[in-house]
Amino acid sequence: MNRFYFNKSNRAALFFAMTLLPCGIAYSQVKKDTVAKENKIDEVVVIGYGTQRKEAVTGSVATVKGDALREVPSANITQALQGRTAGVDISQTSTKPGAAMQIRIRGTRSLTGDNNPLIVLDGIPFVGSLGDISSSDIKSIDILKDASATAIYGSRGANGVILVTTNRGAKGQRPKFSYNTFTGVQTLFSKYPMMDGPKFAQLRAYAIPAGNTTPLYSNGADENSSVNTDWQSLYYKPAMMTSHDIGVSGGTEGGNYNVGLSYFKQNALIPIQSYERFALRMAIDQQLGSIFKFGFTTNTNYSVSEGNGVNPGAVLGYSPIANPYNADGTPKRVMSTAGGIDQTWIYTRGSLGNLGDKYIDETKAFASYNNLYGEASLPIKGLKYRLNVGLDYRTSNSGNYSGVGVFNTNPLGPSAAGRGNNQTYHWVLENLLTYDRTFGKHKVNAVALYSAEQNKYTSSYMSAKNVPADFFQYYNLGQSPQADITVRPEDQVYWKTGLLSAMGRIMYTYDNRYMLTATLRADGSSRLAPGNKWHTYPALSLGWNVTNESFMQNIKVINLLKFRAGWGQTSNQAVDPYSTMGRFNVAPYNYGSAGSTGIYGNQPPNPSLGWEYSKTQNYGVDFGILNNRLTGSMEYYKTHTYDLLTQKSLPASSGWSSIVSNVAETENKGVEVSLNGVIFDNPDGFTWEAGVNFYTNKNKILSLASGTERDINNSWFVGHNINSLYDYQYIGLWQAGDPYQNILEPGTAADVVGSIKVLYTGGYNADGTPVRAIGPDDRQIFDTAPKFQGGFNMRFAYKNFELSTVGAFQHGGILVSTIYGSASYLNRLTGRGNNVDVDYWTEDNTGAYFPRPGRHLSGDNPKYSSTLAMFDASYLKLRTITLGYNVNKDFLKDLKITSLRIYFTVTNPVVLFSPYHKFSGMDPEPNSFGNENQAVSGYQSRQLVIGTNNPSTRNYLMGLNLTF
Repeated sequence: MNRFYFNKSNRAALFFAMTLLPCGIAYSQVKKDTVAKENKIDEVVVIGYGTQRKEAVTGSVATVKGDALREVPSANITQALQGRTAGVDISQTSTKPGAAMQIRIRGTRSLTGDNNPLIVLDGIPFVGSLGDISSSDIKSIDILKDASATAIYGSRGANGVILVTTNRGAKGQRPKFSYNTFTGVQTLFSKYPMMDGPKFAQLRAYAIPAGNTTPLYSNGADENSSVNTDWQSLYYKPAMMTSHDIGVSGGTEGGNYNVGLSYFKQNALIPIQSYERFALRMAIDQQLGSIFKFGFTTNTNYSVSEGNGVNPGAVLGYSPIANPYNADGTPKRVMSTAGGIDQTWIYTRGSLGNLGDKYIDETKAFASYNNLYGEASLPIKGLKYRLNVGLDYRTSNSGNYSGVGVFNTNPLGPSAAGRGNNQTYHWVLENLLTYDRTFGKHKVNAVALYSAEQNKYTSSYMSAKNVPADFFQYYNLGQSPQADITVRPEDQVYWKTGLLSAMGRIMYTYDNRYMLTATLRADGSSRLAPGNKWHTYPALSLGWNVTNESFMQNIKVINLLKFRAGWGQTSNQAVDPYSTMGRFNVAPYNYGSAGSTGIYGNQPPNPSLGWEYSKTQNYGVDFGILNNRLTGSMEYYKTHTYDLLTQKSLPASSGWSSIVSNVAETENKGVEVSLNGVIFDNPDGFTWEAGVNFYTNKNKILSLASGTERDINNSWFVGHNINSLYDYQYIGLWQAGDPYQNILEPGTAADVVGSIKVLYTGGYNADGTPVRAIGPDDRQIFDTAPKFQGGFNMRFAYKNFELSTVGAFQHGGILVSTIYGSASYLNRLTGRGNNVDVDYWTEDNTGAYFPRPGRHLSGDNPKYSSTLAMFDASYLKLRTITLGYNVNKDFLKDLKITSLRIYFTVTNPVVLFSPYHKFSGMDPEPNSFGNENQAVSGYQSRQLVIGTNNPSTRNYLMGLNLTF
């Protein structure tokens, strides 16, 4: 069995080609009287502190309209963005309700700093997440990808910028009411592939150590080999999800308004876990005379997450031959398995649902994001002054409580509670001066900015044991005995940072043929050391619209052909606050007979800490042909990031082991292709639209501290990508009679045969024998990044019906599934706890992929079993399929309804060409960070893996969009 190498690589490419093929058909359908070139693409895109015709954009900017996002009903618009834009990798980090997603624009740059893009909401930097914004309220999302586009936002835009523009009312518009809703059920995409009772009993009976005659583990008091318990069926249950959004918009001759209220609720498949969100939004613009204009936007939301501490990890390991019920039919509280070695509190829907006040784990969050502006037209024609004010506040309060004996095998186990809170205070002031004029063939747009921004964050947490009564839960920890109350210094956090900035940008266009954009920005950050706080960085991009040249006038088939080139520098203030001053920890110690608290330094100060810099080159071509029935773009980029922050080793005589310094370098380069085609276009008949994007990103580390080629502790290796793995390479299983087994893998044949064989990289003696045994020097570096990724969407319409689908694909790379490796303790092949259902080695099944049970162990797992966690990460996935019906407008007219659309959506319906899905039946997308949802931590936190998180779901939703 070959799980790691994708031997069907042509399938994804074939689908990609088939998706685009129909676009070529459009050529033969174009009428000879193609519209003249004067019909240009006049779409306007948001570029930051202004807008620009798409035809004149010189930087790398991608746009996704709000209508396209709403094709994917979801709690978080990030899910709707997946697969929509080339160069934007959106990955799942958790499958819990309300979870955020990871966004990477053109790769990962920083080793230790923040790699998240800047989000700008209606022109103001946004300290929330995309999940805080209702999809019903979004007009468009514009993504700035290269330095020539992002430099206007300075150090905050070092990882790309996502500009979110919300809907506003129209001037002079009568009130328009809208109601958007969907409700549906979430079902299990697939169970975790665990063994059933008979398979597990057979495994336990076969797991006999070499030289022994009895299995490693016998049945416990609650186990019987004739029992077959499906613990996942006792735990999972289909769950509901619902969303409601109402809004009203309109305007007068002097202004406009948009007000909306939304509600979302999602229950989890696992018990007592849910996410609920309420949101209020308002936007008002008002013109005062011919000179002044004012307005404000507010987005306020309140959310409640319940049961976040519950996950299926423990349930997956339950013995399937254990009976969950007593002889009288009542559920057991605790079970004894594996010969009495394991005593387990039993998690089921019933046991958790009956806890009542004995258990709570919740987080309540409130956030208010507020933007105000005032604008004045100055006496010079085309010159305006604008003041933007952003005032944001976020707070989150979490609490947990477990009563006496809850989750404890001891029925008298002490109760425990904890309570935490955090607040974020953010304000920004921006002074903008803009000049926009056209002089004949010359068009000039200039922007000057001076801004100040401040962030303040506070956080605290305390815990207690022996809470005197369940009804106290976590609300009054002071009722616990004083000796049982814990307040740790490291759980109390405070920091404040500031940023001052000045920026200038000029955009010049001559005769709609030649375009230039030049930006200069200076940032001063309080995070950095004196002398390094300020940096000024430039950006320049050029464009040539070939279509408007005289020699193109007779080429009717080409509607747009534009070449772009850009260069720019950005920087990242990736330093944690106060890092320049060093850090201290506190430690308790005994001073004679009394206890005391001391402090010690754990990080030395570095007065030279500075910015992380990135220089980016971007080259692109935009085109539209066949009366713009086929449009698209192709780009190549290269980003060199240097002076990255990482630990630099110090001599022992310094008293410190290392210091954070600007010493490392990385590189990202890639190609992006986006195509959109109108294959058939008949408003009264059949319409077919298709879009596809394809991109590559090659990420590698160029250098590390002090010329080091390898940082094994952090899994960083020069010449390889940031998310590389360092492990042995699986090449099969040891078989009877294999040469040099006693040298390469010392041990008796009875113990070694059937165990994992890994690649040996050492030398050989003159007689051909290996010079040593396999050891740490044989570990390999595995680059985990896919060779290419992309997404696609199609829309079919016939009269009032429409069918649309959105999908994504990737080819190559490594997917880490910890349930098959050593980290989750679910593939121990010893019979102690339940095991993933695998084909393991026996004397009658020597061609198996997985090793012989109970032999050649390293701790609790088979030796080298971490190699079993690596799979080919390729997949092609339909994210949604939506069937909609637009009710006839003539029928609606009598009801005073403007439009009514009813739709049915299936999310996560189909996975194709995925070796992991074919092998396990599971969703091939990660669901956890590398240090989460495992029995032991075996991966870096930045690595995304499949762990024992909530199972993936397939959702069936019914919704409607109503306006009147």
